[in-house]
Amino acid sequence: MIETTPAVTAALDLVGAVARLLNGSDSKDAIGRVADLLRRGVPAASVTIWVRQPSGATFTPFVSPVPPEPPFALPSLDALPPAGSAGLRYPLEHDGTLVGMLMLDGVAPDSNRLAVGIVADLLAPHVALIELSQDLAFEVAVRARQIEEQRRFTGLVIDSLPVGLYVVDREYRIQIWNRKRETGTQGVHRDEVVGRPVFEVLTRQSADQLKLEFDQIFESGQMSQMDIEVDDPSGPRFYRISKIPMRLGGDQISHVITIGEDVTEWYRIHRRIMQNEKLAAVGQLAAGIMHEINNPLATIGACAAAMEGRLEEVPATAQGAFREYIDIIDKEVDRCTNIVDGLLDFSRPKGMQKSPVMVNAIIEETFFLLKHHTRFKKLTVQRELGDGLPRVLANSEQLVQVLMSLMLNALDAMEAGNGHLTVRSAMGGHRGAEVIVEVQDTGVGIPRS
Repeated sequence: MIETTPAVTAALDLVGAVARLLNGSDSKDAIGRVADLLRRGVPAASVTIWVRQPSGATFTPFVSPVPPEPPFALPSLDALPPAGSAGLRYPLEHDGTLVGMLMLDGVAPDSNRLAVGIVADLLAPHVALIELSQDLAFEVAVRARQIEEQRRFTGLVIDSLPVGLYVVDREYRIQIWNRKRETGTQGVHRDEVVGRPVFEVLTRQSADQLKLEFDQIFESGQMSQMDIEVDDPSGPRFYRISKIPMRLGGDQISHVITIGEDVTEWYRIHRRIMQNEKLAAVGQLAAGIMHEINNPLATIGACAAAMEGRLEEVPATAQGAFREYIDIIDKEVDRCTNIVDGLLDFSRPKGMQKSPVMVNAIIEETFFLLKHHTRFKKLTVQRELGDGLPRVLANSEQLVQVLMSLMLNALDAMEAGNGHLTVRSAMGGHRGAEVIVEVQDTGVGIPRS
């Protein structure tokens, strides 16, 4: 049996107490308690354990007894005072790296110095472990902050989209509901829908039909798109619904993204284009008819001229009446020819070239084209055309089209057909040197939305 001295026993007891304290602990509080154990067990007047921070820029002290004023951290251990005759200094090194310093002051000559070196060897890996843990915790915190910032950025992007968007999982529960959906026709806040089955929120469509649409996306993995019409107080609105498969990982579809886009304006423009195409087709048809009408008009005019050449064969008493009838035929043929020529000229494709034109002449030409319209004849037309207006640089054919559209719209607005149409032209505008044309009617107007 090996005989031990009291000093060795005290050293073993101190080392054992420190080992038990450090075992399984990675907190800095354990370092402070080790300083207390050393101060009482060595004994020493004071014990300071310097620990390097994860950044490596400073060393933080753990002092026993705790001083009245907290000590400052040091940028380097080189700034520490040297150990005196009653002091001990033990560098704490781990894997060749200085991670701290064990410093004792006021140590008696017969103190338990044997245990201090062993405790220093125990402290070094513990301090390194704390530093590593803090490094990992810092990296985790930074990464978590980055993930949160990225999640927040993605959420802002989704909320900024001008389309309604929501996402459902394989249990048909809503996981994302963007701001456009909150302010849409249903106006349901995301806090009220996220986590709920989509069938409880979207009730305009039957649950079976909605489930079938989602199942088709989950099974096929193919995007689907459809347009729907929704009744609205301001009138019917059209929405394009797109369902897009989403994969979180692997090949299986995990979610379905649904995007609803208001395409009402697109529908209106499309219908307007179709209407314009119909009008263009009617114009081409009318042009062909006008050509056909020109032929019999020419024949009637030729017959009238032939009749005028043979008036001498008519009894003198009837020549006056015949001459009056022939003049009427000539005038009406000329009037019909002018109408046909005007319609033909209007229906021909025009260039986009601009030239100086008289606005009042354009207005009169438009009136000439419309004056034979059956419903237009019932209107009371008032001209308030300014005198001495300068020429403007414009395309005359396009101006005629614009004015004709405005007048026909006015005609449609006055359904009774006995309204009042006023057309004005004058100098004005923001710069005071512009020619202003106004078309005013007594129709019902456009209702406020």
